[in-house]
Parts: sequence; structure tokens; C-alpha cells
Amino acid sequence: MTSAFVPTLAAYGWDVTWADAFAPHAGPGSVPGRVVRVDRGRCEVVAAVDGADPDSPVTVLRADSGPVLDTDPTAGPCTGDWAVVEPSPATGGGPVVRALLPRRTRFTRSTSSARSEGQVLAANIDLAVIAVSLAVELDLGRLERFLSLAWSSGAQPVVALTKTDLVPDITHLVADVAEAGPGAEVFPVSAFGGDGLDALAGALSGRTSALLGQSGVGKSTLVNALLGAEEQESGEVRGSDGKGRHTTTTRDLLLLPRGGLLIDTPGLRGVGLWEANDGLTQVFAEIEELAAHCRFHNCEHHAEPGCAVLAAVEDGTLSHRRFESYRKLLRESAWIASRTDARLRAELGREWRRREAAGREMYERKRGGKHRKAF
Repeated sequence: MTSAFVPTLAAYGWDVTWADAFAPHAGPGSVPGRVVRVDRGRCEVVAAVDGADPDSPVTVLRADSGPVLDTDPTAGPCTGDWAVVEPSPATGGGPVVRALLPRRTRFTRSTSSARSEGQVLAANIDLAVIAVSLAVELDLGRLERFLSLAWSSGAQPVVALTKTDLVPDITHLVADVAEAGPGAEVFPVSAFGGDGLDALAGALSGRTSALLGQSGVGKSTLVNALLGAEEQESGEVRGSDGKGRHTTTTRDLLLLPRGGLLIDTPGLRGVGLWEANDGLTQVFAEIEELAAHCRFHNCEHHAEPGCAVLAAVEDGTLSHRRFESYRKLLRESAWIASRTDARLRAELGREWRRREAAGREMYERKRGGKHRKAF
């Protein structure tokens, strides 16, 4: 008879580096644990039963996260965090999270509020799996946005093209996605037919991954297919637009049958950039390479003479769509940064006005000067 699987710290990603980070907090009554869900000021944590041994079995605790809440929302506990937990505090009461270990990676977006805040969607992930549905027209600009945030998080992005069973030929779609995301592996999958699931499961094995994407792209259905069980509630596709219904409401850290962990996240109606400049450089690497050949080292690719980027757009080497996406995301990234810096905000306003004036001047030059009143 096969013995039942007993999860351990190692199964949840515990390693020597995490042990070193926990060492200063080690002591009677303190054990390491990983946050598997955050809900209303409390954390569900898989915590070691005894000490910090990798083979220590874990138990699920619902712990008070009050001691680690912070005025900075990006510093508070998040699914995927490693924590210092007191299962039975000396002062009495239930389990408490006393500290969070420094994060290796974090996937952060800007909030939609008027305040200048970021929101951490997942912490300490190795892979950021961006789910894109083939049931609707590809929005490559949105994909480039997700990829920029993924690269900036410190994780390796991959793209899961879902619902391939609904498209007869996906060859050109895979090629378009690969062009929009250089360096990100693309996995076409069908949760219903099973196509591509083995390849994706193999990539996730032994790692912590986060599944990200818009509402209705089939994330929960994909998670269930990877788990081999109906763990996450999923909704049927709407006939009107081919989109699924939003079902996931919390971020859950789940053990995968082939090893590794997966954070299933709620669908995102919008995803604003947050500290994404490094990610933009990675996603638009070919534009950065072209920029190195511009006549002026500080060329802004707006109306400058000798601009290699604009020349590439004009001769078709660089697509106009991709160039406009790059400029849009750069502007947004600069605007997000300016929200927390009044001086930068003023400088940005002056710069945009200067660019508008330069653009009007270049336009008039091409037309041969302003029209003169005829007599």
C-alpha cells in the first residue's frame, strides 16, 4: 500500500538560502512558514511542525498578520512570502506572523487608486506565467505590458496560450506572441483537450510560479488541469464574446502533482506599470538596440534627425504598432514615477510640452512652412 504524501518545508521551496535568512529569527517558539493565502488581515501559512529542517512536515495555520502590516502596501504580507511564525505565542492567543523574510522577487502593479501605491500580486516566484486566451483577438499591447512587469519582478516570464482547441491554426498567433515577448517561452495549451499540458507542467516542476492574466482567459480551468482535480472554481465561456467568467477571488499557493508550486491569481481588468523600466528594456530589446545607432546619444525618437528608430519604422523593419506600444508604456512608466516626485512631475510636464512643440515644428517643415495668406 502506497503511503500518503506528507508535505514538507522543502516541498514548499525551503532551501539553504531561506534557512540563512531565517537564522537571525530562530529561537524557541519560532518556526518558518510560507504564506499560502492572505485574507482580511490574516494569513494562511504552511508552517514547520518542528524547527527549520527541510524535511520537517508542515501544518496549515491561520495567523494574525498585524505585526507585519505596513503603511507601505507593497511591504505587507503577500501570497508566496516566507515568514517567521509563532504558532503558540508566550503571551497567549493564536498563531502570529512576527516577520517576513526578504523577498527574492515580487510581481507588482500600480493600483487604480488616486494614491501613488503599488500592489504586490505574488512574492518569491521563479516563473511569471502570463495566460492569454486564443478565444478572442490577441491584444499584443496588453501582453507587452504584462511581460514588462514580469521581467521587472525578477522572475522569468513565460506565456501560456490557452483555449487552443478553439483555433484551427495557431502557427501565426504563436509567432506574433513570440515577437512581442523576446526571451519568454510560449506554451500553447488546451485544458480541455490536454494538448501542451505536459510541456507546461514540466516547465513548472520544482519552481514557484504565478499564473497571471485578464479575467476569463481560462486560468482556473488551466490550474485544475495541472492539478488533475477540480480545486479552483471555473466558469463557462460566454457565447457573446468568447470570454470566461471571473471566478478566482483570492491568491492561493497550490502544490503541483509533479512538484513545484503555483499561485493562482484573480483576473486583472487592468494592470498598471510599477517600476517597470528594466522590463521595458527587455521586452523592447530590438528598439533599444536600434537606439544605440541614433545620431544623438540622448535621442528621444520623436522628431530628431538621424534617428535610427524612426528610420526603422519608416522602412518597415520595426512595426509601427510595436513602436507606439513602446512609447505608450514609456510615457506611462514616467508618469507613474512622477506621481511620487513633484520635481520629476514638473520636469515631465515641461518635457512633454517641448516634444509637442518640436513635433509641430517638424510637421510644418515637411509641409514646406506655414500657409501664407493669399492676396
